[in-house]
Amino acid sequence: MANPLPEIRCAWAGSNELYQDYHDREWGVPLHDERALFEFLILEGAQAGLSWITILKKREAYRAAFDHFDAASVARYDDSKIALLLQNPGIVRNRLKVNSAVTNAQKILAVQDEFGSFDAFIWRFVEGKPQRNNWRSLAEVPASTATSDAMSKELKRRGFKFVGSTICYAFMQATGMVNDHTTDCFRHLEIK
Repeated sequence: MANPLPEIRCAWAGSNELYQDYHDREWGVPLHDERALFEFLILEGAQAGLSWITILKKREAYRAAFDHFDAASVARYDDSKIALLLQNPGIVRNRLKVNSAVTNAQKILAVQDEFGSFDAFIWRFVEGKPQRNNWRSLAEVPASTATSDAMSKELKRRGFKFVGSTICYAFMQATGMVNDHTTDCFRHLEIK
């Protein structure tokens, strides 16, 4: 009996097991959990100028360092807590990125007060349902879109940091607001 054919993944998942696991289980899956949305907002900002694999390797350290991404807790971080975080080798020790996590937690709390949840606010940009794309290759996948431009503009207007259009689009991909699995990838059709 012949072995079944291996599953085809998006090219970016490569052969790294951590990347593959993230690709197979999380990337592109619609996400509506407040903590997880905050986590991805912070991690995508932390990635700026770095590779995503670097951030994935530090993810557990980030969870421990940032109170498992409880926005109310992170919003209360003071200068002494920030100084401790900047000594933590498990995270990206960039003062602007660490400060942005605190600022963004504060801004998320304001959005939750206004809209009931960050989820309700952020999913408005795709009218509450994932956008499904049909890219045949990684080369076709954009780095940003008009939707991520609008999201970035609104988040910046509200005082969020590290929320450029490219970061917003990566956030949209990670949280399933868009399905950018290539059409040959086994996850393209699996994610509804």
